[in-house]
Amino acid sequence: MSVNIFFSYAHKDEGLRDELAKHLKTLERQGIIETWYDRNIDAGVERATEIDDQLDSADIILLLVRSDFVASDYCYNVQVKRALERHDKGEAKVIPVIVRPIDLEGTPFSKLQSLPQNAKPITEWENQDKAFFNIVQGIRYNIEDLANFQQQKQ
Repeated sequence: MSVNIFFSYAHKDEGLRDELAKHLKTLERQGIIETWYDRNIDAGVERATEIDDQLDSADIILLLVRSDFVASDYCYNVQVKRALERHDKGEAKVIPVIVRPIDLEGTPFSKLQSLPQNAKPITEWENQDKAFFNIVQGIRYNIEDLANFQQQKQ
């Protein structure tokens, strides 16, 4: 079983999204995960429909959180809303990944445990590779949790 991971992020963080994707590549090569983000949309495809389809089929939705993400009406009002609806129904797991320092108080995803550890923003880590390693470990744990849940349902 391959787990579909959807990246929801502000385009200003594309570099950090790319770096996280590199750290997840081992899981992808093992066939454990498939990742998707909006830059995978082919020419001629309707963007909103494709994003909605991918968001609705994701098993894990990563919210790469910073001020630009929260300030984006599309990320905040469309993607986060749909992601949390699916999370609350048990259809997907939403994981906030704190990219840069931000006050999460009052956000709809503040109730969720964030990565990296202690919600310390990636950019605040002295060694960012350790932050990404911590995030990958957290995602791996969630993948194992999903697999156990799927086995129990059968």
